[in-house]
Amino acid sequence: MASHPVIAKRIYDDSSDDDGVRVLVDRVWPRGISKERAHLDEWCKDVAPSTELRKWYGHDPQKYQLFRERYRAELAEGPGAEALAHLRELNLTSRLTLLTGSKALDISQAAVLVDLIS
Repeated sequence: MASHPVIAKRIYDDSSDDDGVRVLVDRVWPRGISKERAHLDEWCKDVAPSTELRKWYGHDPQKYQLFRERYRAELAEGPGAEALAHLRELNLTSRLTLLTGSKALDISQAAVLVDLIS
């Protein structure tokens, strides 16, 4: 079975009928958004970068390539690998929208996950 398109969006953007399954991929709940407004199907904390990696990275564009490598390594085993496998399974049956609170969507963990799942 082929997978469906995977997209990344900011959780602050309006939901759409085209979103399919909406999954928050942040470890920390985004500020200023209610659970009702988020329109989530799931919150997958285990696929998010570790607290240590997230704090080191700080969404610094100059650290993005190294962040990608370290994050992919985290997702290679343990709960991260299980969570990534779960997202891949969801993508087999529905379009998947990965949500993050990050202002810089193109250098977020959601962007890395889109590449890994697509």
